[in-house]
Amino acid sequence: MLSFEEYVAARRIALVRFAYLLTGERQLAQDLVQEVLARIHQRWPSVQRSGSPDAYVKKAILHQFLSWRRRRSATESVMAEPPNAAIAADPATDYVERDATWRLLATLPRRQRAVLVLRYYEDLDDSQIAAELGCAPSTVRAHASRAIGQLRIVLAKDPIHPKGPAR
Repeated sequence: MLSFEEYVAARRIALVRFAYLLTGERQLAQDLVQEVLARIHQRWPSVQRSGSPDAYVKKAILHQFLSWRRRRSATESVMAEPPNAAIAADPATDYVERDATWRLLATLPRRQRAVLVLRYYEDLDDSQIAAELGCAPSTVRAHASRAIGQLRIVLAKDPIHPKGPAR
C-alpha cells in the first residue's frame, strides 16, 4: 500500500493533466487537484481500501470541477489575458489545432465537456461515465451527441477560430 505522499508523488502529474482537460486552464487545474487532495488526505486509509484510489481521486476531481465551475461562474469573471503571454513567432500546425481544440471545448457546457474528456481521454465507456456522473448511460450518450454536434456546427462555420463563451 502506498502512503498518501507516495501516491501524490507518483500520480500528481497525471491528475493535473486530467484536471487540465476538464478546466482548460493550468492554474485552475492545479488548484482543483490541490483542493481535492487536501480533502482526501484525511480519508486516505479508507480511500486506499476502496480498491482503486486512482478512480476515487479522479471521480472526486470530476465532481469538484462540476461544482467548482458553478461556484466560480457566479463569483468570478475573466477580465483579460495574462500579461506577457508567450507567443511563438511561427506556430506549428499542431499548436494551432490544439489551441483551436481547447477553444472549442471551452464553448461546451461543463457536463458535455466532462463526458468528452471521460470518453476520449480516460477511455471510459458510457456505463462507466454514467457511474462517474451519477446519471443514466442514455444521458451520457445524449451529452456526447450534443457536444459533438455543437463542435461540428462551430467547426463548419470557422474551423480555425471558434468563438463562444466558456461555460
